[in-house]
Amino acid sequence: MPDGCLFCKIVAREIPATIVAESDDALAFRDINPAAPVHFLVIPKAHHDSLALADDEALLGHLMAFAAKVASQEGISENGYRTVVNTRRDGGQTVDHLHLHVLGGRRMTWPPG
Repeated sequence: MPDGCLFCKIVAREIPATIVAESDDALAFRDINPAAPVHFLVIPKAHHDSLALADDEALLGHLMAFAAKVASQEGISENGYRTVVNTRRDGGQTVDHLHLHVLGGRRMTWPPG
């Protein structure tokens, strides 16, 4: 775990989070500043700085499949949801740990901003 990584601390249960699902390799928890009625993050338990540096295709596939499973569990699959991966500073990434935002429970607009 890189020193001070917020999401690694959540995985280690050193910082509280509202966890909605967990697999051997991933964790899903509610965003503390939700942008939609349903807004959770999916992170790998192992630290990866960003999508730009992630080269484990099996892990990336697992994160996407896990996000879809949790979206179904959260009741947003039927009407739809948005999955976003902000990558690095200009992409809007604010925590240097790969994470997927899953947003639903309302109609999404385009462009997102």
